[in-house]
Amino acid sequence: MGESKEDIKAVSRHDLKSINSVKIDSSAGKQERIRSFIEQIGDPNCYLDGDMVVKISYADTDVTLEERLISYLGLLMQG
Repeated sequence: MGESKEDIKAVSRHDLKSINSVKIDSSAGKQERIRSFIEQIGDPNCYLDGDMVVKISYADTDVTLEERLISYLGLLMQG
């Protein structure tokens, strides 16, 4: 599951699958649920959520999401 290199402005909505149509069997094991999700959504880094195109990308950094969120919340509390 690598990062999608597509330019979000160039992505055709017709080529994307809607996350709203994904059905996951909660009784299935973790690996089976992951496999099922990928099979249904196609590219998990670029999909539709309602009318919104969602593109997920990742920064090349050693800072974790948790550390970023803590920093962000600290800024909110200061301000």
